[in-house]
Amino acid sequence: MTKKRYPRLLGLLPLFGTLLLGGCNMTLLDPVGQVGIEERNLIITATLLMLLVVVPVIIMTLVFAWKYRASNTSATYTPKWSHSTKIEVVIWTVPILIIIALGVITYKSTHALDPYRPLESDVKPITIEVVAMDWKWLFIYPEQGIATVNKIVFPANTPVNFRITSDTVMNSFFIPGLGGQIYAMAGMQTKLHLIANRNAEMEGISANYSGAGFTGMKFKAISTSQADFDAWVSEVKASPKQLDEAEYAALSKASQNNPVELFSAYTPNLFQKIVDKYEGMKPGKPVKHEKKEVAGTDVVDMSSHSAAGAEE
Repeated sequence: MTKKRYPRLLGLLPLFGTLLLGGCNMTLLDPVGQVGIEERNLIITATLLMLLVVVPVIIMTLVFAWKYRASNTSATYTPKWSHSTKIEVVIWTVPILIIIALGVITYKSTHALDPYRPLESDVKPITIEVVAMDWKWLFIYPEQGIATVNKIVFPANTPVNFRITSDTVMNSFFIPGLGGQIYAMAGMQTKLHLIANRNAEMEGISANYSGAGFTGMKFKAISTSQADFDAWVSEVKASPKQLDEAEYAALSKASQNNPVELFSAYTPNLFQKIVDKYEGMKPGKPVKHEKKEVAGTDVVDMSSHSAAGAEE
């Protein structure tokens, strides 16, 4: 393709690009939870501070190119010019001030948005234990005595304390609508504290590539009223399926695009048992995973996770 043959098509490329971007899911900029809102504000603030340098540079580039164009014979011509103290002061002072401002904001937000830090609320939090598997998410409700696959429901305006681990390769647990993400690692327990400010249905994803079924490793996260949450718990407790050892062994086999499953009960202390499966792991020692067969194709988990910093 050349400019001479397709000038109109080339001119429409920016429009096509804008239309494609218009179809993007802007969940991060329209969060449902307070943590997500604070993270969005941090992104916007940091972007605006950086634009204090970018925008003037773009403007000056265009202005200088126009002012000192070859056809402008009235422009000052000073080929031996090499230094200006005023310009040096500006180009050094402004970036330094921006870096200082970004440093202060980053320091404060890093501590305020620490995923391990419990959220302050007058409402009693709900605990959900999360297990990353191939290629699905298992959720355990220790207080309600139920478990689900690829779906969580929780009351809005109630802090949710996630305890996260993995029974396979390293993964990353992420609900973009609520903000924050945290790694799921075998033999370790990580934490994430989130809250939804209103009723909403959101998509949760795996944010760390983990093999063939990675793209289908998604789940539904639904924030609802307390009454609707209690009704949903009752619905799950009426499910005929129970997550005993045999059922978990079948569930742990690799599968892609797994449907939602509801379990009215589960093996006691299942989450801790999954963590303890790798108890012999020492700091720096890799977690070895067995060879698996998926749809007639041999797949070998090749991840190595350090146990340093693990919360037993």
